[in-house]
Amino acid sequence: MAGGVAKNDQRRLAEVAGLERDRALLGRASTAERVADILRERITEGYFPPGVRLSEESIGGALGVSRNTLRESFRLLTHERLLEHRLNRGVFVRMVTVEDLDDIFRVRMLVECAAVRGLGPGPYDAATTRLVAAIEEAVRAGEEAAADRVWVELSTANLRFHQAVVALAGSPRTDELMRGVLAELRLVFHVMDDPRRFHSPYLVRNRQIAETLLAGDAVEAERLLRAYLEDSRAQLSAAYAQRIAEG
Repeated sequence: MAGGVAKNDQRRLAEVAGLERDRALLGRASTAERVADILRERITEGYFPPGVRLSEESIGGALGVSRNTLRESFRLLTHERLLEHRLNRGVFVRMVTVEDLDDIFRVRMLVECAAVRGLGPGPYDAATTRLVAAIEEAVRAGEEAAADRVWVELSTANLRFHQAVVALAGSPRTDELMRGVLAELRLVFHVMDDPRRFHSPYLVRNRQIAETLLAGDAVEAERLLRAYLEDSRAQLSAAYAQRIAEG
């Protein structure tokens, strides 16, 4: 029992490690929204894994914010489906369901494909060319991470690739929507704990989509992207369902 308590204490220390450095990000505007931004980033990076209980005392003390401010940030992240409140138990990082995962891919299919479709035929103007270049940059970052065998960075680069695809729409609201969707998806990958298996095979397809966009063929790029998302959903959904069933 004592060993279990000590292990839990070590885990809590690891969860809040470095949050003191993030206090500087709050500046004078220690708002719940800014706290939520910091915690969202921590959740998506895996510092607070799915199923873990968030300690108000530890997090509030590390960030130097009031309990009310922290609770409001928890409420915002609960609305984003990243956290959940369990009666008489506290606030926990949410465990995504298999049904959630399928819905995430439905949203991705609608938003990402529409963003590419909206480009129309090339050649593109300077602003769009810069957005396409950001996609290619994310692909290159993924390739470098794979070459260095840094699989967590490969996962991050892949999600940035899809965020850059959505940015083609030129819509801040769509960008915000996709940040939330991809944050939920990151929770799935934290459970799977094998980013190489689920990201490395798609690097070649990322490169193909980027080069097709650079060539100005949005129609073909959308076709490639749609097939990519269909295959990714089928692979990940089946593997995730098995992992959940195994507990």
